[in-house]
Amino acid sequence: MPSLFKQGDVMIGGIFPIFTKQLSSTTSFERDPPGVRCALFDLRAFRWTQVMIFAIEEINNHPTLLPNISLGYRILDSCGSPPNALRAALMLVSSPEEMESSSLCPPPISAIIGESGSSRSVVLAEAFGPFQVPLVSYFSTCACLSDKTKYPTFFRTIPSDFYQAKALAALVKRFGWQWIGAIQSDSNYGRNGILAFTKEVKKFGVCVAFVGTVLRTYKMDKILHVVEMIKQSTVKVILAFAADGDLYPLMKEVVKQNITRIQWIASEAWITAARPSTPEIYRSFGGAVGFVARKMAIPKLRPFLAGISPYTNTGAAFVRDFWEVMVGCRPPLPGELPGTQAKSEMCTGAESLMNSQDAFFNVTELRVSYNVYKAVYAVAHALHHLLFCQPFEEKPVRPCLNISEIQPKEVTGHLQRVHFTNQFGETVFFDQNGDPPASYDIINWQLRDGQVQHVTVGHFASAANRKYELSIQEEKIVWRTGKMVPQSVCSAVCPVGTRRAQIQGKPICCFDCIPCADGTIANSTGAAECTPCPQEYWSNERRDKCILKTVEFLSYHEPMGIALTAVSLLGAFLSLATMLVFIRYRETPVIKASNSELSCFLLFSLFMCFLCPLTFIGRPTVWTCMLRHTAFGVTFALCISCVLGKTIVVVIAFRATVPGNKMAAKFGPVQQRIIVCSCILFQIIICILWLKLNPPFPDMVFRYSKKKIVLECNTGSEAAFYAVLGYIGILAAICLVLAFLAHKLPDNFNEAKFITFSMLIFCAVWITFIPAYVSSPGKFTVAVEIFAILSSAFGLLISIFAPKCYIILIKPERNNKRHVMGKEQSKRL
Repeated sequence: MPSLFKQGDVMIGGIFPIFTKQLSSTTSFERDPPGVRCALFDLRAFRWTQVMIFAIEEINNHPTLLPNISLGYRILDSCGSPPNALRAALMLVSSPEEMESSSLCPPPISAIIGESGSSRSVVLAEAFGPFQVPLVSYFSTCACLSDKTKYPTFFRTIPSDFYQAKALAALVKRFGWQWIGAIQSDSNYGRNGILAFTKEVKKFGVCVAFVGTVLRTYKMDKILHVVEMIKQSTVKVILAFAADGDLYPLMKEVVKQNITRIQWIASEAWITAARPSTPEIYRSFGGAVGFVARKMAIPKLRPFLAGISPYTNTGAAFVRDFWEVMVGCRPPLPGELPGTQAKSEMCTGAESLMNSQDAFFNVTELRVSYNVYKAVYAVAHALHHLLFCQPFEEKPVRPCLNISEIQPKEVTGHLQRVHFTNQFGETVFFDQNGDPPASYDIINWQLRDGQVQHVTVGHFASAANRKYELSIQEEKIVWRTGKMVPQSVCSAVCPVGTRRAQIQGKPICCFDCIPCADGTIANSTGAAECTPCPQEYWSNERRDKCILKTVEFLSYHEPMGIALTAVSLLGAFLSLATMLVFIRYRETPVIKASNSELSCFLLFSLFMCFLCPLTFIGRPTVWTCMLRHTAFGVTFALCISCVLGKTIVVVIAFRATVPGNKMAAKFGPVQQRIIVCSCILFQIIICILWLKLNPPFPDMVFRYSKKKIVLECNTGSEAAFYAVLGYIGILAAICLVLAFLAHKLPDNFNEAKFITFSMLIFCAVWITFIPAYVSSPGKFTVAVEIFAILSSAFGLLISIFAPKCYIILIKPERNNKRHVMGKEQSKRL
């Protein structure tokens, strides 16, 4: 294998992909020995080799870094493939062909600078790890290489993809991209990079629509399959995590099919690569954004690069290929005559690169080249610490170890402790995984004067406490779609009042927007769930705000309340008027015959019954709730007790006409009062216990309507409520039975008939009340109860007292004893 070689006291190996394509065995080039056939010379990789040589020469000339010790090198080509990289590594540890047979055994390779590709570095790290040979990479970023249990001797001067994945995810989050595609190279670099990136962006709710795979050796049908994925997808942003050689076939096909609607995000492997940075590729990839290692300048490097020549570096490997690419002519081989080769023009020997303005000689924005430079210096400082038993200082010291005693594993151990500040003020060190701290520039592809420029538009760096800082100047970015940041979402952000509903079988970023259900809201865009309103609130029509529910109760201001109040007051007025009539005409036969004392008690109780509904109307309070049910129970118990007393009087009066019956004499006014008082006393006891143990209270009821709060009086104790009603029902039933037994009394003024009719009305009203009360919602429950109170009260008032008032006021000629008793006498005859 051709190599760049220089003998030294301590040898450092180098492996670079100087050629990027391995040809079939049928192709042969004069520059390659049999069995090694590579093509496509890579200027960037060749510059890496020259930076390594430059750094070694600079160290050899340094007065205090490795004083009196010369570093040598041997640099081989990996041809961009893992097998050739391993072959090159094996060649490094074998006896170099450049040594003369008479020379002494050369020193072993103490460390290897390489490789650029992660897959190739994995192969080398696995091969040399057991032998403790340190491997310092300048461009391998796969996070998998940070595993010290598998790769204990691997170091690198470029940040791990662990950091690049975080940087790319932070960039995606910064610009609000939720729906992106991904392209990976079929290698450890691409697969692990996309895996780490996907893991990071999922934390931000970003979805990866597809992952296409490319490789420089893939057949065209696989490339076309990836292109078709891009064309069929709705993504506007695609991340390409691939080496430039692997991605280039896809880039050419994308340009060929004129796919220009995509904003590309680049990994550090291709964002600054020379081959894709052309106006032709810019047509589809212009505005690409990506991360690269921080740029640095090595001012003294330019003269060194400009001094490369096949005439001064006679026999140096790869120099003729470099000259042919840079100058455009082929320098002759020793003994070769002009015109013998037809492949390219023969050089004259007068060509020079001293005044060339090619990007190859731009040493002010070095990125990967500077990583090579740092790698060489890191190895030099480790050797210095090993040989002089102390870190590098700006003063001469004496060695503590013989050069012949250097072992690669000892170099590995000292590399782990490397920590120095170089001549550019940068601190160089490796963390516990052998990685440097994260530090990136954000690069944007822009077209200036017909050339693709790599413009720095921001930075990303690791900070303290494992945090990261992203700073970006958006105004400097030229986007693929113009000056505005492109939008890339599978589904638009759900507006307020709606929530995301996942579409089955699609990524989480693809969703429908479903309006929030009644009683729930989403007051922010993109809500995953709707938030239920508090119990007292309800959602507005837009479902973005909770508003107070409508409070409902039977009030004095609504038509129903006004009507019931009017009827209640009318009943109270009629009861009071009837009482005044009875007092005014208390000495008349009709009044005397109807037991004026009990009648007045009954009218007073009816007056109170008509006033009871007023406590049911209006906003419920603690006092009105306790009053309405207890007042209703006591007044109706008094009313029915009076009716019961009147019924007993009528029955006893009828029985008194039987000869020898003395019950009428024993049932006078005192006994009547005792019956009324004892009957009402039992109801009062029930009400006192009710109020003491579990009284009614105002309550907010939500079950009747989702949009309303019904204010009503909770009975507190359902048993007490129904006990009050039941007791009134028992009194009414007894009264009805007794009145029915005396309904055929033979007189013109049959009190028992009127009592019987009134009790029938009373019982009918309250029997129908129960199902109506249970089934009525909200304020209508109160209205039903008021209606039952008024109906039963009017039934008693009209049935018992209307006939008497009719005779007193309309037919006064009948208000005499003869008329009251006349019909009775005629019947007895």
